[in-house]
Amino acid sequence: MNEKILVVDDEKDIVSFMQDSLADEGYLVYCAYSSTEALRALSCHPDLIILDVMMPEMDGFELCDHIRKSVSAPIIFVSAKKTEQDRIKGLMVGGDDYIEKPFSMKELKIRIYAHLRREQRMHGKTQRRLFQKNLVIDMEAYELYCNDVQIPFTYREFEIVQYFVLHPNQVLSREQIYEQVWGIDAMGDSTTVTEHIKKIRSKLQQFDPDTTYISTVWGVGYKWES
Repeated sequence: MNEKILVVDDEKDIVSFMQDSLADEGYLVYCAYSSTEALRALSCHPDLIILDVMMPEMDGFELCDHIRKSVSAPIIFVSAKKTEQDRIKGLMVGGDDYIEKPFSMKELKIRIYAHLRREQRMHGKTQRRLFQKNLVIDMEAYELYCNDVQIPFTYREFEIVQYFVLHPNQVLSREQIYEQVWGIDAMGDSTTVTEHIKKIRSKLQQFDPDTTYISTVWGVGYKWES
């Protein structure tokens, strides 16, 4: 095991504890104590990021949004903020999981393992390219091009598009999309799907304004128009 994990938290005792515990499991652990340090540490190309919410400079939510512009690795929020609104916000800005402090290190390790295993399954697939209207979708590289120009999708946005194109002309409910992309055990709300689809539509319209890709079936869900 040589996966790289970036731990971002301004509480040095917690960082040290997680670093020692994860290093014992064979992970390569990198540490950052502020958003500035975290952004610099992205140069290590982490396979997974553990991110606190309440930090100096910019908070974890804002930092996650910045990270998602260039990094698709899973992000696990570990935070003392415990409201449902906080968990939903964490998932909507690009997080993949949310654990409340104080937390069980055993549970954190299991969630890390599950996210990394899922990443390995995705990258272990043979390369596939799908062609949809004016789009070219590279399923392995997680890249989508419109008229030879790459559209900058986040990891979650691409996962949703991928699910749609693999089920063309099929009406999918928010709950189906949420369970497929976030996982059955995810701690969040399917309403986040609506926000993600709004962003996907906006980006597609920016690059291909005359084509409809995602239609709404009122009261039921969404459909990819193939």
